[in-house]
Amino acid sequence: MTRKFIIVLVITTLFTALVVGFSWVYLSQLLRQRLLWADETASQLTNQLEYAASKAVPDLTSTRVNTENPKAMRVAITNYLQTDPNLNDMLESVVGNSRIIYDAAIIDPNGVAILDTNPALNGKPIPDRVPLRVLRDATFRRQLRLIYAPGSVYDVSIGVELDGQTFGSVRVGVSTVFLRNELTPKLQQAAFFSVLAIFCSLVLAAVVSNVALGPLKAIARNLDSASAGDLLPAEESGSEDEVGLVSLKIAHLGRQIRDTNQIFSALKDNVEQVMTKLQDGLMLFTRDSRVVLVSASAEKFLGRPRREILGRTAEEIFADGTVLGAVVLPAFQKQRPLVQYEFDAVDGRRVQVSLDFIQEKGTPIGALLTMRDAESVRRIEDEIEISRRLSASGRLTRGVAHEVKNPINAIVLHLQLLQNKMHEDDPDTRRHMDIIGSEIHRLDRVVQILVDFTRPRDLRLDDVDLRKFLEDVSVLAAPDAARHSVLIKLELPRHEPNPDLRNEDDALLVRVDVDLMKQAILNLVLNGVQSMTAGGTLTLKARRDDDMIVAEVIDQGGGIPPDAQEKIFELYFTTKGAQGGSGIGLAQTYQIMQWHYGSVDFDTVVGAGTTFRLRLPAATAKPDRKLDQEMTA
Repeated sequence: MTRKFIIVLVITTLFTALVVGFSWVYLSQLLRQRLLWADETASQLTNQLEYAASKAVPDLTSTRVNTENPKAMRVAITNYLQTDPNLNDMLESVVGNSRIIYDAAIIDPNGVAILDTNPALNGKPIPDRVPLRVLRDATFRRQLRLIYAPGSVYDVSIGVELDGQTFGSVRVGVSTVFLRNELTPKLQQAAFFSVLAIFCSLVLAAVVSNVALGPLKAIARNLDSASAGDLLPAEESGSEDEVGLVSLKIAHLGRQIRDTNQIFSALKDNVEQVMTKLQDGLMLFTRDSRVVLVSASAEKFLGRPRREILGRTAEEIFADGTVLGAVVLPAFQKQRPLVQYEFDAVDGRRVQVSLDFIQEKGTPIGALLTMRDAESVRRIEDEIEISRRLSASGRLTRGVAHEVKNPINAIVLHLQLLQNKMHEDDPDTRRHMDIIGSEIHRLDRVVQILVDFTRPRDLRLDDVDLRKFLEDVSVLAAPDAARHSVLIKLELPRHEPNPDLRNEDDALLVRVDVDLMKQAILNLVLNGVQSMTAGGTLTLKARRDDDMIVAEVIDQGGGIPPDAQEKIFELYFTTKGAQGGSGIGLAQTYQIMQWHYGSVDFDTVVGAGTTFRLRLPAATAKPDRKLDQEMTA
C-alpha cells in the first residue's frame, strides 16, 4: 500500500468512526428519553389511582366498622374500594387511554388483588414483577435486548395509605410489546438517518482526503527544484491556492538555504570580533589539525600575528622549538588531551595550557587549544575562594544560630515548668526567675535577628506608585499614632482617595518588593510616632527628583543626639533606652533600600524633630546594572 492510500484510509476511518459514535449516542439518548417518558406516564397514573383510592374510603371511625378489628377493617376497605364508581371508572380508563399501559391493579397487604383491570383476577394473588426502573436505568444494548425480547410486563407501584395506615399498593404494568410498537418507528427512522450519515461521511472523507493529498506530486517536484537550486516558475509560485502557497514556501526555503552561507560568514565575523576581546588565547582546529579561528590574545602566547597562524597546521605552528611547541605538538601527534598543563614561558610568565579534542558521535571533528596566564587564573580563583568562604561563613552563622535556638527553647520550657512547680511565692525568687526569663527571650530575639540578616532574600519586584505606599502605611500606623496623640498628615501631589494611580500622568512609579518596602517605610513612621512623646503631627511627603523618587517622613520629636547620628543605622543600636527599642528597624530599612539600589538619609535638629528621606530609582529610568533577584544580607 502506498503512503497516500494509508493516509486516505486513516482519514476515512476517523471520519466514519466519529459519525458512528455520534449516531450511537443519538440512538441511545432517543431510547432513554422514550423510556423516561414511559416511566413518568406510569408514575403519574399510579399517583392518580392512589389519590382516588384514598378518597374512596371514608373515615371508618364514623361508621359501624369496628376499627379495632383489623380483619373487619380490611373487609370494609375492600368493599369501599370495589364499590366506588369513580375508582372503577378511572381504573378502566388507565388501560383504554394509554398506548403503553398493559394493566392496573390495587393490591392489599397480602398481595391479593382488590381491583384489577382484569375482573377475573379480583380476589386472587398477583405475582411480583420487575420494576420499570430496571429497564429505564439499563445500558443501551441491554435496553434493546429487553425490549425486543419476548413480551414482558414491568411494574410501577406506589404504597396506599388509608385511614392513616398503609394498606397495600397501586401497581401499573407497562408492556414491552406496547413499548416496542411505540419505539420501533422512531428508532427505525433514526437508524436510517444514522446509516445515511455514516455512508455520506465515508464518501465525503474519501473524496476530501484524495483532493487534499492530490498535490503531493507537484509539491515533490517543487522540492526537487528547490534542492537543485532552481527557482519556481513565476506563474506557479504566484498561485494563491494551497499548492501555490506551498511551492512559494519551498522557493523561500531555497532562498533561505542560500542565505545561510551568508549568515554563516557574518556569524564567523562576529565570532572573530568576540575572540579579539578574550583574555585567554583560543585556537580552534579542524579534523586535519588546521587552524580556523584564533583569538587576539593568542598572539602574545605564540609571538606571531594571527594572519600567519590562520590556515596552518599544528605541525607548522608548533615545530618552532619553543617550550609551548614542545608541549603541544606531541599532544597533537598522539591525539592526547592536555588538562591545565602549566609551564614557564621564555619571558618568565607561568602559562597554563589545555587541549581538548572535539568529537561528534565518536568521530573526531577538531580540537580546541586554550592558553591563559596562570597568575590571572590564580587571582580569579582567590576571589572565588573569598566569595566561597563568605558564603560558608553565612551558612555557618545560620547553623550556629539554629543550634543556639534549640537549647534556648528548651531552657524557656523548663523555666516555665519550674515556675509552675514553685509552691512558695517568694518575691525575690519570682523576680530572679522573671529576669532570667526576660534575658533568655532577649537572647532569642538577638539570635533571630542574626538569622534574618544572614538569610537570602528573593525580591518580587512590581511597578507601584509610591503615594499608594504612603497611604497604606498611614493606615497601618494610625492606631499606634492615635495612642501617642499623633496626627499623620499626607502631602502628596494630586492625590485623591483610592485613585487609579498608575494611569495618572504624575504617578510616582517605583519598582520594588511591595512587602519589604512597606516594612521599610513603616519602620520610619513608627519611630517618628514613638519619638513624639507629647503628640503632634507626622507628615508624609513624596516627589520626583529627575530620575529618582523621594519620600520624606517628618516628625516633631526630640531629634537625634549628635553622638548617635553616625551609629543610627547600625544593627542593635537604639536611642530608646528603657522604652524597649531593639535597634533593628532603621538597620532593616537601610538594608532594604540597598537591595533596591536606593538610599536613606536624614536631617535632624535636637528638640525640633527629624526628617528621613528615602530615594529610589524611578520605574521608567533604566538602571546602570541589572538588579539581582536574590540578594543576601
